Amino acid sequence: MDLEYIEQKFVQKNAIERREYQVNLANQAINENCIVVLPTGLGKTTVALLVIAKFLSKGTDGVLFLAPTRVLVNQHYEFLKNNLVLDDIGIVTGEDPIAKRKQSWMNSVICATPEITKNDLDRQIVSPSQFNLVIFDEAHRTIGNYAYSGIAERIQNSDVRILGMTATLPSEKEKATEILRTLKISSVAERDEESPDVKPYIQHTNTEWIKVDLPTEMKAIQKLVKLALDERYQTLRKNGLNLVDQKSLSALLRYRQFVITRNRRSAKPLFTAIRIHYALNMLEAHGITTFLKFCDRTSKKKGAGIKELFEVDPNFTRAIQLAKSAQSKGIEHSKITKLKEILQSVDSKVLVFTSYRDSVDVIYKKFVEMGIPAGILIGKAGQTGLKQKKQVEAIQKFRDGEYKVLVATRVGEEGLDISEVNLVIFYDNVPSSIRYIQRRGRTGRKETGKLIVLIARDTIDETYYWIGKRKINTAKTMGEKMTQVLQKKVEPKTGLDAYL
Repeated sequence: MDLEYIEQKFVQKNAIERREYQVNLANQAINENCIVVLPTGLGKTTVALLVIAKFLSKGTDGVLFLAPTRVLVNQHYEFLKNNLVLDDIGIVTGEDPIAKRKQSWMNSVICATPEITKNDLDRQIVSPSQFNLVIFDEAHRTIGNYAYSGIAERIQNSDVRILGMTATLPSEKEKATEILRTLKISSVAERDEESPDVKPYIQHTNTEWIKVDLPTEMKAIQKLVKLALDERYQTLRKNGLNLVDQKSLSALLRYRQFVITRNRRSAKPLFTAIRIHYALNMLEAHGITTFLKFCDRTSKKKGAGIKELFEVDPNFTRAIQLAKSAQSKGIEHSKITKLKEILQSVDSKVLVFTSYRDSVDVIYKKFVEMGIPAGILIGKAGQTGLKQKKQVEAIQKFRDGEYKVLVATRVGEEGLDISEVNLVIFYDNVPSSIRYIQRRGRTGRKETGKLIVLIARDTIDETYYWIGKRKINTAKTMGEKMTQVLQKKVEPKTGLDAYL
C-alpha cells in the first residue's frame, strides 16, 4: 500500500505520513486549549507539528514548545528543523549564556526547557505576549511547584492557545484536575490502543513478570532491617499515631507535618522509620551495593536519630555488617543473575530501566564484566550526572548498535525516541501508572515488543505490582472523567475555572 503524506503549508513535502487520528487530534487542538492523551510511540510530536504549521499558516508565529529535559528539547528541535519549512527555529536551555538566549528568543518557533523559560520570563528577556501557541510536552508534570505551573501562571493574561501532551493522565482525580485547571484546558483529545483509527499502527507488546527469590544472605539482612522498622512503628503507635499493620512509606510521609506541629515526641521515630523504609526498598528491589551506598550517604547527614540508627541500633548495625560481608563474597541480587541469563539468550538491543543511579552503576559494571557493549543514560544533576551532549551521544550509540544494552533512569522514560528496541526490562517496578506506561512505550514501535518486569518475591516489588496495576486501570478512565467534568461548564474556553 502506498503511503499517503501530509500536504500542508510549512510541512516538508513527503516527510510526514498521514494518519487520520493525528490530523483529527491536531484539528481539535487548533480550536481550543486542549490536552492530547496519546500512548507513547504514536506520534504526539507529529500532532504538535501539525498544530504549529496551522498557526504559522494563519500568520501567527510565536510558538513555544516546552519539554522537561534538554535531550527531549533537542529531539523536538531536530524534528521540527527536519520537518518544518521554516528557517527561524530556535532552542533555549540552561546551558546557553544570556546573550545567546536573547538571540534565540527572537525566533518564530522556540524549543525550550521549563526552568530557564520561567526564569527568562521573570528577567523580561522574553515576554508572554510573544507567543500565540505554547505546547507543554509531558504535561502530566504540571503539578505543584514544577516550572510548568509557573509558566502557565505567567502567560495566563496573554491571548495564547495552550496544547498539553501526555501518554496518560494521572490516576488520581485531584492531580488530573489540577493539570487541566492550571493549563486552562477546555477539552481532552484522547486515543488509546483500542481506538479504531489507532489500531492499524499498534504493535503488540507482550509482558512477562519474572519472579526471583532473594538469596539466604539477603533474607537475613531483610529480617534485621524489618525488626528495626517494627521497633519504630511500636513507638509511634504508643505515641498515639494510628498506623495500620500494613507498613507503608507513603502513610508515614503523610504524618510528617502533623508530627512536627502537634506530636513532637514522635519526630525522631517517624523520621528514622522513613529512612529505614528507604533503606529496605533499596535492599529488596536493588541489592546489596545500592543498600550500602544509601546507608553510607544517609549516615553522613545531620538529623534526628541518624547517629542512633547507624551506630547504636543492634538490628540495623548488624544488617549493615551482614551486607558488607555479602558484598565481599560477590553477592548482589538475584535479579542480576536473571538479567545475565536474559541477556545471553537474546540478540536484539535491550533497554534496562532502574530508578536509582547506584543501581545503574551496579548493572552497567556487570554488563562490562560479561563483555556486553553497554551504555548508561542518566540525568544531568550532581557530580556523576551526564550533560546533554553525553546523553545525546549515549542514545545515538545505542541507536547505531554500538551498545547492545542501554541502562537508564527516569530520564529515559519520557518521550525519548529510541526506536527499534524490542525488549525492555524493568529492573525495579514502579508504583506509578505514568512511569509504567512511559517505560513500556519504549518498545513495540516497529514490530512486536517484549516487556520483562523483574520482581523479588516477598518484597516492595510485589507491593508496587499491585499498586501499579490498580493505578493503570484507574488512569485508563481518567480522560473520560475529565471530559465529563469539562462538559459541565457553561463557558467553553476558560478551562476548569467555571466548573470549580
